[in-house]
Amino acid sequence: MTSSPRRRRTRYARKLILRRGLVILGGLAAFGFAIFGFIRLLPEHRDPAAAQAELAKSIAAFQASNANAARAHALQAVRADPSSGAAHAMLARTLLELDNGLAAEAELDLAESHGYDPARTKYMRAQALLLQGNPERALVLVQETAPQDRVHGLRIRARILTAMGDLAAARDALGAAVDAAPRDPAVWTDIGRFRLSAGDIGGAIAASQRAVELAPGDTNALVLRGQMVRTQFGLVASLPWFESALKRDPWDHDALIEYAATLGDLGRTRDMLDAARRALQSRPGSPQAYYLMAVLAARADNLDLARGLMARTEDALADLPGALLLGGTLDIEAGAYAQAIDKFGQLVAMQPMNITARKLLALAYLRSDASRDGISVLKPVVARADADSYSKMLVARGLERIDDRGLAARFLDWAAYPTRGGSPSFSADDSVAVTDIAARDNPGDPDSIIPYLRALIDAGQTDRALARAREVARDNPGAPGSHTLLGDILMLSGQPAAAASAYRDAASLLFDETAMLRLVEAYQASGNRQEAARVLALFLSQNPNNVAALRLTGHWQLAEGEYDAAIATLEGLRERIGDRDVALNIELAQAYAATGDVDAAVDAGIAAYSVSPANPAAADAYGWALYKSGDIDGAEELLAKAARTAPDHIGIRGHLNVVRAAKARG
Repeated sequence: MTSSPRRRRTRYARKLILRRGLVILGGLAAFGFAIFGFIRLLPEHRDPAAAQAELAKSIAAFQASNANAARAHALQAVRADPSSGAAHAMLARTLLELDNGLAAEAELDLAESHGYDPARTKYMRAQALLLQGNPERALVLVQETAPQDRVHGLRIRARILTAMGDLAAARDALGAAVDAAPRDPAVWTDIGRFRLSAGDIGGAIAASQRAVELAPGDTNALVLRGQMVRTQFGLVASLPWFESALKRDPWDHDALIEYAATLGDLGRTRDMLDAARRALQSRPGSPQAYYLMAVLAARADNLDLARGLMARTEDALADLPGALLLGGTLDIEAGAYAQAIDKFGQLVAMQPMNITARKLLALAYLRSDASRDGISVLKPVVARADADSYSKMLVARGLERIDDRGLAARFLDWAAYPTRGGSPSFSADDSVAVTDIAARDNPGDPDSIIPYLRALIDAGQTDRALARAREVARDNPGAPGSHTLLGDILMLSGQPAAAASAYRDAASLLFDETAMLRLVEAYQASGNRQEAARVLALFLSQNPNNVAALRLTGHWQLAEGEYDAAIATLEGLRERIGDRDVALNIELAQAYAATGDVDAAVDAGIAAYSVSPANPAAADAYGWALYKSGDIDGAEELLAKAARTAPDHIGIRGHLNVVRAAKARG
């Protein structure tokens, strides 16, 4: 069968197009080879004068503490004269300052190949290896540091030893560095970072102060100082330090990350997002930037976006408590309970007294049908007199699943009861003899000492516990935890005034939510309400979005009859945490009822009661709101229920008597 004329013309046209395309490609290839050959025949393009000028600018920018500008100028110097060993070495220094060990090592190779003295690159190569996660090789290499680079070598040696866990040797290296260069701000900045990692907050504060005194414009010193001011005083006080660092180097990654995190905690989400995005531009792929953006996404309830952003961190933040908390929470929301258990398990191991982490770990266990593990995790939490209702409810649900219905019912009743006790330490899991062994084997480890002190208290040996706690505080004056431990023992010993003094020492180093709450509680217990109020106001001025501080402020305002102020505080809090917080809605119902806004009082009462109908405080608030609205029968029914659940509660009984008296009057 022969092809039609039309088909033959189509095939011919296709062959013609293909032939022409091959001719064009061949011509372009020939032209390209010709250009390549021509370039190869030319002498290497160099502009030593321009390279020298850019190198000088790089050195000046580096000395002015602008590592990003220094890198840009060093790169221009290398481009102007690729054979300049000094330019390559300078580029390597800037890359090391920006934590890019791999690229720095490549530049050091080029520097040496173009005549740069290999002896002068030893400490830089060691730093590059450390950044690449190879401290063993780095330690060998740093020992070959040239004499003129001794201080640099000692600083890098200290970092290597810290990474390897040899803190004593790292401390010795830093001591030698400060002896050799007592006015070097970089040495004091490294000392501050080392002390911070070792838990010596007081020592880190002092070192950061010394660093900025010696170099008020040093970016690294300013960032460290900002971190310590945030720790010591609060969020607002730290902002100027990070802003000063960013004036020196607007693209400094660490400054941007710390600035963004602080802005986020202050509720300045737009500014936080801008700073996080700039950090991502400064260091593409930054895990810290992705994490902060994930936090924002989670707060906006965009959980899919938050999960995607956390995935981009690629487990680079596996040791960061906040990242573990967020990652585990997202895993629970996605039903990935095994992953959540892994993350929360790590977090509880890192922070055994983190109650939030324990509750979330227990929830993950319960949802994965490991109820006994969930109960075990919450055992030290529900042993406290101030155990929260949610923890009790989780234990109750776990007990139901293992068919211990009687005990489950007791926990459900306890969860509904409105009164709360004090805040003692966790109960001990082992005997004095067992915990004493661990404490003696690890005399400087709080995780070993605290269980020992708990065991002493449980055994009625409070005096021995107090004496040991005083030793810990005396031997670790820069560690907030040591003073907090002493304060806890003093509170348990019935000495709130002395406990307040210990808590004040802790708060002078680390003024966080825990320190504030303990200090306020101690001042209240010792009868110094004025000082307690001052501490709360000071903390809230630095942390205006802190939920615990806002909740406590609203509670005090309500108790003192400042109903309008209480409503403003509590409504602002409700906007932040939602409408399903029972205690918050109870207090809103009480405040609105006191001001005569009965509709708002009833709405808040309904919100509290619908979430926790077995809670007598919720039934009381709802019932009292109904009474204020004129619904006597509805009020009596709810208040009678509340009184049956909490028969010893004077306030509930008083409300019920008022309602019944009104009903009797007709």
